[in-house]
Amino acid sequence: MSEKIAVRTEGAPAPAHTFSQGVRKGPFVQVSGQGPVDPATNEYLFPGDVAAQTTRTLENVRAIIEASGASFDDVVMLRVYLTKREDFAVMNDAYGEFVNKHTHGDVLPSRTTVFTGLPREEMLVEIDAVAIV
Repeated sequence: MSEKIAVRTEGAPAPAHTFSQGVRKGPFVQVSGQGPVDPATNEYLFPGDVAAQTTRTLENVRAIIEASGASFDDVVMLRVYLTKREDFAVMNDAYGEFVNKHTHGDVLPSRTTVFTGLPREEMLVEIDAVAIV
């Protein structure tokens, strides 16, 4: 049986609570939910701008994926959590631009989008991911 390994990187914000940025076990990588946080300052960025928050959040996800030894092409699932239904189209455009830029080939990751409350008022989006190396 393969060992469970915590994935850590300074390229994404440090966890604020009792969880790992990501976990790798064998070929599977699970990235904890990320938000629009600057990894250097741990400050939430782009208040009110769901497009910029989506891009920053995906950059954090990608940094953790890469720290695990995988690449964004190895991502098989992204889950997006939004606070407002009316932000869907703007998030979807920013998401599509990022994912298309960082995915090579014709197969994009699967995705689920959920509308919910998030832990911080300034967070409009949170995203987690699963990759298989």
